Amino acid sequence: MTALSAAAGADLEGRVLRGFRRRRLVALSVPVLLLLYLAYVFVAFDVMGLSQRARLDNAAILVRDSWSHKVHVTQDLRNAAVSVSIEGNRRSTYREGAWPGWVRPLPDGGTLVELPDGHAVTFAADGAIRFAIPDWGVLEARVVEGEVVTNLPDPPPSWANASPSRLAVTLPAGRLTVTAGRAEVFRYFPGWEMFFFHIDSPYHGRPAAEILWGGRIDPARPNLAGAWRDFWTNPIWRHADVAWAIWETVLMAFLGTVGAAAVALPLAFAAARGVNPLGPVRFLVRRVFDFVRGVDALIWTIALSRAFGPGPLTGTLAILVTDSGTFGKLFSEALENMDRKQVEGVASTGASPAMQWRWGVIPQVFPVLASQVLYLFESNVRSSTIIGAIVGGGIGLLLTQAIQTQGDWEKVTYYIVLIVVMVFALDAASGWLRARIIHGAPDRAARPRRPAA
Repeated sequence: MTALSAAAGADLEGRVLRGFRRRRLVALSVPVLLLLYLAYVFVAFDVMGLSQRARLDNAAILVRDSWSHKVHVTQDLRNAAVSVSIEGNRRSTYREGAWPGWVRPLPDGGTLVELPDGHAVTFAADGAIRFAIPDWGVLEARVVEGEVVTNLPDPPPSWANASPSRLAVTLPAGRLTVTAGRAEVFRYFPGWEMFFFHIDSPYHGRPAAEILWGGRIDPARPNLAGAWRDFWTNPIWRHADVAWAIWETVLMAFLGTVGAAAVALPLAFAAARGVNPLGPVRFLVRRVFDFVRGVDALIWTIALSRAFGPGPLTGTLAILVTDSGTFGKLFSEALENMDRKQVEGVASTGASPAMQWRWGVIPQVFPVLASQVLYLFESNVRSSTIIGAIVGGGIGLLLTQAIQTQGDWEKVTYYIVLIVVMVFALDAASGWLRARIIHGAPDRAARPRRPAA
């Protein structure tokens, strides 16, 4: 008996030690496998090549363009004509004689463009473009037989990029580009120029106090009415179109989410175990839910746009189809997890089956279903921005157009800020509504009243 006990003890000890060694091996293998996976990603995604291809100077320009605006001074090298415009927009060109003070015509027919910190660009009458750079000298460029010729050394400084077809100089004080057809100077100023009023508006450049309390600026209109109309119909920032696009985006998400919930709710009863006793029907409805939610909304957007064409309705249908599967799964699971005792309690009163569902099931699952609908509505507001960019509707379309221009990055920032504010507002509103649905409205009658004096 003693020998058997010793053998059993030795066997138990061996099994325990083997278990410890197995756990130690697993604990060590997990970080090793993770490191191997990260090494594979590092090689497969060419992280080293990405770091070499990165253009931090372009990133810096993009960041600067997001919070500031540029004034373009452009000379057509074919006829020596000079124009000054905001962001290079033809609709925002200064009238000749009304140029900013830092752009001045020279007596010999040239043009001087003054930049900060002693920098200056001169469009000379003889066709030369001279960029005076403190601590370096004067960079001179000419177009000779269709090629850009400069006095830059070889190799050029880090702030210059020169080739026979183009010269680009990027400095904190400003930028200069020269091609065979034109020379252009960019000077940066903080803020989003013409955000409130277009350059042709009589209210452009006026202080707010003068618009609010001063005399009438436009003889044909009161100040407030005229200023509001010029702001709302601003042809550059298009505030009216942006407001409608925001509303269209929210409406797209709302109609798609509510429509999906309306379609999924009756089907969820057919898919719920314990509610529908027919197993083949449950299996079929669940597979339909898996199919429609298994295909991403963007894929449905592309497919439906071929059938119905571009537009907000196509985006709404894409959200509706995808979320029908998601809601069907969530609603059916909520029905399966309901408390049957409440249904039995209603049934014990002699209520009909319809009344049992009305008073025994709906009050249990409604807060859960409403919370799920509100959550997916918030998510769909963000998704409808991307869907709108594909089908041509909502704020997503305006955002895509601004990105494609490669020059309106301040508008890109404006649209992104509006999208974030819209998501914050809807999140706060849906959170408040969700709390009211789940916890109910506060009982005002139960609040203590202040005693009368």
